[in-house]
Amino acid sequence: MAVKKRRRVSKKRKKNFLFENGHLQLANFLVLLLLLGILSMQLIGWLGQFNDSSSSSVETAQITDRKKRKFISQILPAAKEEQQKYGMLVSITLAQAALESDWGQSQLASRYHNLFGIKSNAESAQLLTTEEYLNGQWITVRARFATYNDWKQSVQEHTLLFVNGTAWDHNHYRQVINANNYQEAAQALQSQGYATDPGYAQKLISLIKEYQFNKYDNSNVQNTNIDY
Repeated sequence: MAVKKRRRVSKKRKKNFLFENGHLQLANFLVLLLLLGILSMQLIGWLGQFNDSSSSSVETAQITDRKKRKFISQILPAAKEEQQKYGMLVSITLAQAALESDWGQSQLASRYHNLFGIKSNAESAQLLTTEEYLNGQWITVRARFATYNDWKQSVQEHTLLFVNGTAWDHNHYRQVINANNYQEAAQALQSQGYATDPGYAQKLISLIKEYQFNKYDNSNVQNTNIDY
C-alpha cells in the first residue's frame, strides 16, 4: 500500500517595523519612541518661540503706544496755546510734529528739540542729513536745522513761520492759518511747498483721522486726556 507523502506547507512570516510573527520588536519600538520624543521636543520648542515672539510683538506695540501718548501729552498744551493766539489748528500741529519727528524719537527732536524739521542758518544750527524728494526720487542731503531749548519753543516757532511767512513772501503760509478744517490746512501745506514729499498732505490727514487729533481743534475743549 502506497503511503502518501504530506506536503509541508510553509507559512509565510508576517513582518513589519514593529511586529514579526505577532511579536513586538523591542529594539525598533524603542527607536520609534526616541524619534517621537525628539519630534515632540522640537514642536514644543517651536511653539514656545512662537508664543514668545507674539508676546514680544504685543509688548512692543504697547510700549510704542505709550510713547505716542506721552509725546502728544507733552506738546498738546503748547499746541492749544498757539491755536488760541493765532488760530493754528491743533490737529495740524500734532500731526506734523508726530510725522516730522517720528513721535519725538528722531535725533533732531530728542537732542535738539526741533519737532518740525525747520531749517536755519543761525550759528546754533546743526548740520544733519535728511531725506528729500527731488526730481521724482528720494535723495539724501545735508542741511542745517534750527535748535530749540525745548519742544514748547519748537511749537511756537513752527506757528510763527505760518503767521509771518517767508522772507520773500510774508503771506506764503496764510492759507494754513486761515483754513476752515485740517484737510484744507494739510492741502495748503502741500501746495505751498512746506515739504518735498508728494504724499505729505495725505499722511497728515491719515494721522489726524487715525488718532482723532481733530477733536482738539474745538477751542471749547479743555480736556487734554489722550484717549485714542
